[in-house]
Amino acid sequence: MPPEEALEDLVGDARFVLIGEASHGTHEFYSARAAITRWLITEKGFDGVAAEADWPDAHRVDRYVRGLGTDESAAHALSGFERFPAWMWRNTVVREFVYWLRQHNDEQRRAGRALTGFYGLDLYSMHRSMRRVISYLETVDPAAAGRARRRYSCFDRTSEDDGQAYGFIAAFGAGESCQAEVVRQLVDLQRSAADHIDVNDGEAHFDALRNAWTVRDAEAYYRAMFGDRVSSWNLRDEHMAATLDALADHLDRPGSPARLVVWAHNSHVGDARATELAAEGQLSLGQLVRERHHNSCRIIGFTTCHGTVTAASEWDGPAEHKLVRMSLPSSAEELMHDTGIRSFMIRTGTGSDAGICCAIRASNAPSASSTSPGLNAGATTSTAVSATDTTRSSTSTTPPPSNPSTPVDVGYPASLRKRIPLDCERGKVRACAPRRKLRFECPTSRRLRPRPATGGLRPFPPNGARRLGLRWSADSAAA
Repeated sequence: MPPEEALEDLVGDARFVLIGEASHGTHEFYSARAAITRWLITEKGFDGVAAEADWPDAHRVDRYVRGLGTDESAAHALSGFERFPAWMWRNTVVREFVYWLRQHNDEQRRAGRALTGFYGLDLYSMHRSMRRVISYLETVDPAAAGRARRRYSCFDRTSEDDGQAYGFIAAFGAGESCQAEVVRQLVDLQRSAADHIDVNDGEAHFDALRNAWTVRDAEAYYRAMFGDRVSSWNLRDEHMAATLDALADHLDRPGSPARLVVWAHNSHVGDARATELAAEGQLSLGQLVRERHHNSCRIIGFTTCHGTVTAASEWDGPAEHKLVRMSLPSSAEELMHDTGIRSFMIRTGTGSDAGICCAIRASNAPSASSTSPGLNAGATTSTAVSATDTTRSSTSTTPPPSNPSTPVDVGYPASLRKRIPLDCERGKVRACAPRRKLRFECPTSRRLRPRPATGGLRPFPPNGARRLGLRWSADSAAA
């Protein structure tokens, strides 16, 4: 975790702190994020955690941390996260954080102070959200529940919980679109809000309303999946941003605007305008929050140079323990790795563009030893550093290696390989391979730096550390 004074300086009075992860379920990233979040809740009074998770599953966790519901433990509360990849939220770090949040809220309740919630931002729960809407209406307005059931029956021609099958049918004209029906249901629920709240509490109606919005946006998302990639991506991140705004409005109190922590992948919390993807029209949650809330947003991101991750070779495949390839030559990851400093942070930007980069000291023992039944422990990284707005995927399309020690590529998109000159500020770095060493040559300065072909930590000149704003010492150089 970065020093508290650095976090204090970064966060200030910001309402939204977006904390990323370079790979889903990785122990070091999750541990650092949980520690920062605990500090934000206890010292800065943040009102909730909004995660890249489905709303119904996160709502079950929210009820547990508030002392409601029937779950007897954090592990039971997290058992609703069954969708792939399960290790994204059902892991030991999240379990420990949820248990801590329950204890924190118990203390807050005894002191008569506001509780902290746990919420989901994602839209993959289309069918489960339909059931939640109908279940709510059955308690407050049975006639409205019947109308909702008839409208949502439009999806019955596809298999249960198979949103992609519906999207394929609707996108290619093999069946009717359910767009009009889900919009009618959402409008109906909004119009009857006052009557329903009189019968039940406002929290239950808010939950039903967010589920109805999820159904509407998920229906559009699954239809867009079979078009261009950017459209479906933008629909998803726009849904996350809209859910975050609705959640902030719901939690606002007179004279005390809500403050929220966001947990999501770097590719979501990062600002897409800082990447090549902006040229394709791609948006991101971090970009939308910055545009809407300006100086009230801060971003913290993570990435890694090498290590291990829990990943699958194909979607919905079994979890595997995979090695991450060494960082790309001349990439930001290699530049930070080459400093030889194993733990540091870098502050980037000011105001609405403020963020920090955190280096994490590697743990030597794998977290799997602490796995409990029904939970997956995230894999560890051997050296982890972070960079705001850097994206890296934890899932791999590469077949599992026959030799477990063989490194596999974990999906670093070519369009995101931002090359950074090592020995000059301008000019494209190119690599040449003499007999035993690789050299990186900057055409504008003609200065060379040898790199052993064996890889690993290498000595890095002091000027490289200064370019990163780091304090350099002879002890920092790696052998």
